[in-house]
Amino acid sequence: MANNRSEELEKRKSFESEALPHMDALYRTALRMTKNENDAEDLVQETFAKAYRFWDKFEKGTNARAWLFKIMTNIFINEYRSKSRAPVSVNVDDIDDNFLYGQLAATTPGEDPERQFFAKIFDDDVKKAIEELPDDFRMVVILSFLEGFSYQEIAEICDLQLGTVKSRLHRGRKLLQRKLFDYAVKNGYIKDLAQ
Repeated sequence: MANNRSEELEKRKSFESEALPHMDALYRTALRMTKNENDAEDLVQETFAKAYRFWDKFEKGTNARAWLFKIMTNIFINEYRSKSRAPVSVNVDDIDDNFLYGQLAATTPGEDPERQFFAKIFDDDVKKAIEELPDDFRMVVILSFLEGFSYQEIAEICDLQLGTVKSRLHRGRKLLQRKLFDYAVKNGYIKDLAQ
């Protein structure tokens, strides 16, 4: 009996030190995924409950953050998305590749224009643009641009092929460029060459 208590105490300590530091990042992402504070809180709570239940499956020394995001993503896909509307079909072929980011790169050479752009202007318009992305694109955009996961980590988190991640990220970028072009002109981040 004492051995069980000792094991449970060790499990709790390990979980608290490895998993709990990622709660804020998980909540930020859950909020962007669900678009609702209560649903985001529920999603994070379910994620931590499931992670704790299966903590013995977590390989010590590996990336706990990525493991937690994978659990949360799976819960979202399996439960929350099934409750929401049907997937949105999007024709992204007519979006000009990298136009917005190209304009930003011209004004600040040597820096990553995407990261610079999102670091500078993450207000309500940008949040809205990200929230309006179709679920599949929104997920990879959030994990890449806002949470800083690599393509490989995103593939593992979302249980996708690496090529699918790259494709969705590319299309997500194109959609964001279209949505954020007017915003960037209005706020002086770029000049509209047509004017």
